[in-house]
This record gives sequence, C-alpha cells and structure tokens, in this order.
Amino acid sequence: MKTTMPFNLLKTRLSGLLVASLLLGACSRDGETNQTTASGSGNAGSATSITIKGSDTVLPLAQQQAERYMAKNPDASITVVGGGTGVGLAAMQEGTTDLAMASRGLKTEEKLKLKAAKIDVQEVLIAYDALSIIVHPNNKVNQLTREQLEGIFTGKIANWKEVGGADEKIVAYSRETSSGTYEFFKEHVMDKKNYANGILMMPATGSIVQSVSQTPGAIGYIGLAYETKQVKSLKVSYDQGKTFVAPSMEAAKDKSYPISRPLYFFYDATVAGRVKSFVDYILSAEGQKTVQETGYIPLG
Repeated sequence: MKTTMPFNLLKTRLSGLLVASLLLGACSRDGETNQTTASGSGNAGSATSITIKGSDTVLPLAQQQAERYMAKNPDASITVVGGGTGVGLAAMQEGTTDLAMASRGLKTEEKLKLKAAKIDVQEVLIAYDALSIIVHPNNKVNQLTREQLEGIFTGKIANWKEVGGADEKIVAYSRETSSGTYEFFKEHVMDKKNYANGILMMPATGSIVQSVSQTPGAIGYIGLAYETKQVKSLKVSYDQGKTFVAPSMEAAKDKSYPISRPLYFFYDATVAGRVKSFVDYILSAEGQKTVQETGYIPLG
C-alpha cells in the first residue's frame, strides 16, 4: 500500500512576537533539519511548550499529531525534531527534550544510564509500524526471503543475479547506528549479525528513499509511511520462501507481514504534567485515527 503524507502549511506564532510558516513536504523529512514548531493564538503567558525529538520513523506521525493537537489547543507550542532514536533518548537524558521518539525499546545500557541519572523513565506505546524493503522501480526482483536479506546486508550476497535479478552489483543502504530502525533491522532481519563494511549509512529515512530511487542496483529499508512511487517495495518471506507477503497496513494489522514493530514515546516523570494532555490525545480515538491516516498502524 502506498501512503501519501498529508503535510499542511503550519502557521507558527511564538509569544505573540514571531509569525513564521513552513511547508512540511517530503524534503522536510530528513533528520535534524526537519523541525516543526507550532503554537496557537493563546496568551503567551499561559502557553504550554513541549519539545519532541528522536526517531525519524516516528517523525511524520509526531508532526501530524502536533499540528492537529495545536488546532484544538491554541495555548500550546510543540517543537518536533528528528535525528534518530538514540539522539532522542540522549536528549531526554540531558534534559533537552520533553518527549523522546523511539522505534525500539530501551537497551539495557540505556536503562542503566537513565537510572544512574535518576531519571524516572515513562514508556508510552503510541502505534505500530511495518518496515518496507525497497529497491529501484526497474529492479526485476519482486520478493526476497529473510535469509536473502541477511545475506545482502552482511555482504554474502553482492549481485542481484544471486537472488533472481539482473547481473548487477547490489548497493545496500542502511540507517546510521543512532537509528532505532538500524537496531531493529539488525536484530529481527539480520539475526543479530553485523552489517557489511560496504553498507552505505544514511542520516535519515528520507535520504534512503532518495538514494534508492536514483540508484538502479540499490536496496534499503524504510518505515511504511515513507513509501513513495519513486521506489518499489518487495514481498518478504520468513518461512524459507513458502509464503511471501507485501508490506501494507492491513498485513501489519493481522500480523501476516513479518517485519513490524512498536513505536514509542519516552519521557521523564518530572515532565508528566506538561506532556500528559498531548500523550492522552495521541492515545485517544481521534489520535489513533491520525495514526492510520498518516500511514501507521493504530493500537486498536
């Protein structure tokens, strides 16, 4: 299923002094440069300010939720910045973000660091996501097994002819190590094996989409919500080639598509009073409707 993100023109009013507008499009999905600041028309003195940072997978969803929440709560101001799950969690530990977006759970070492910093971490499951394997549209290959994907990203399979394609070198793209998607793919698709040295690490999911769309021999992995007509998603088999399933919201919901994962917000309990209303909105029926409309899988 192809999903087109409904990014609207946001009008930003900060403290009644600054008015700026920005268009959230495909080009605004890349890492740290992708920042949304929105606030309503309420009095600056009563405004609630929330900062959200982290996973590029969660980023488009958080932007849409922030926009719609702002429309209902004119006294609030929300800033959303990408950069990767690791970046968001580090910012939470440093106290520079209220909510950390994550496309994976906390690692043991992260839990220990947060405990040492006396941070009472709260975890909120907000949605699910399917991970799409994408190639250039002209690639003849339409499906791959988990074992073949493991071989490609560990470097054991280097030519498309080895998996039924043309005699062409495989160019594999991955997220960088700070990304929760990088960690999830390594654990659940590569069976915890190491990436090949020649893998091209990209700073943001949007960069993978762009690179794969421009490189005939390319392959990469992205969140379902990032799919575009410029790339082709592959069917995947987790039963040694007996059954191949294409990524879609329906297949992720009924768990027939094997590469799906939970998405989270993490926050320090000390900011609960500031973020609770926004978190409750995301978990509400209206918020979960936005989850589905934005290309993710709702909780219910």
